Amino acid sequence: MVKGHWGTEPLSFGVFDQIENDGRPIGDIYEEHLKLMEYADEAGFYCYHVSEHHGTPLSLSISPNIILSAAAQRTQRIRLAALVYCLPYYEPYRLANEINMLDHLTGGRIEVGVGRGVSPIEAAFFGIPNVEESRSIYREILDIMLITFTNDELSYQGKYHSYSNFPLLIPSVQKPYPPLWFPSSNTESVPFTAKNGFNTIFNNRFSLNETESLVSQYKELWDQHRADEDRMNGHVASPKLGLSVKVYVAPTDGEAEREALPAFRTWGQHISHLARQAGGRGETDRENFDAQRANGTLIVGSPQTVIEQVQNTVRLTGINYLLSSFAFGDLHPVQYMRSIELFAKEVMPLLATSPSPAG
Repeated sequence: MVKGHWGTEPLSFGVFDQIENDGRPIGDIYEEHLKLMEYADEAGFYCYHVSEHHGTPLSLSISPNIILSAAAQRTQRIRLAALVYCLPYYEPYRLANEINMLDHLTGGRIEVGVGRGVSPIEAAFFGIPNVEESRSIYREILDIMLITFTNDELSYQGKYHSYSNFPLLIPSVQKPYPPLWFPSSNTESVPFTAKNGFNTIFNNRFSLNETESLVSQYKELWDQHRADEDRMNGHVASPKLGLSVKVYVAPTDGEAEREALPAFRTWGQHISHLARQAGGRGETDRENFDAQRANGTLIVGSPQTVIEQVQNTVRLTGINYLLSSFAFGDLHPVQYMRSIELFAKEVMPLLATSPSPAG
């Protein structure tokens, strides 16, 4: 049953963007990334996903909703999503209403990634003292958002938030609410994600063999629970199971490797920035260029080489969604725009049919 359903799913493609501080004027960086969104829209990518981080050059998208509002005015077809809203950092009544606003501004193209936020240092900026507290706050806010999405008023009494008959005047375009995403950065999250049918993304903390095992686990649990009436994301008929990768395409393998290596090293400095400021080692395993290439989550080369690497990654993992970062580190806009154009014109057509709309 599982193989039968998932075997019919074509591979589709998304863009993941952290909007890193590459040293240029910040206004210019935002404008160039909006141009990246415009091209992804024209080229037929399924969704543009933007991260949320605070206090680090890794991400200038400290407010995904502001970025997505701008994207709503610059795109026509591509779906738009935060990956993720770090829920403990938000007041849920306002956040859910803003998401519904975006659903209208985009004509029903918003998707919603949720999480607790991976960095304890960033969480401390918002007064959250530890991981256990952030998990508890996250789950309460998620429950409140689901009530807010599906009711005319909000009443809720919880540990962190309380509401009594708060009016809800802007319903979502998509019913019962926009599709939900929950990225998986640890193995313990997969049962929750799968049983509820969340779209998910596995990141480069996992080897390809580990990703294959998690994808298989997801598919089995999803099949067992697909008829459960109380699933959170049950209106999405066929979830996307994705892998987050960095991609750099150039006319030749040598050129791609020469240009990707220094940009990847800059990204590595950015991802470890907060930890090293606090006296830690940072994420040394994720900063290793050769190790990430061997892991299948850094795909670098000519169009033909990239086709072969993507095919191998998909074959080994069983994913149906490839989420690619094209603008990473301090790549110049000319470089990452050429890369995504080569990918869209010479790689994508050989690997998949056109992306299907959300179920």
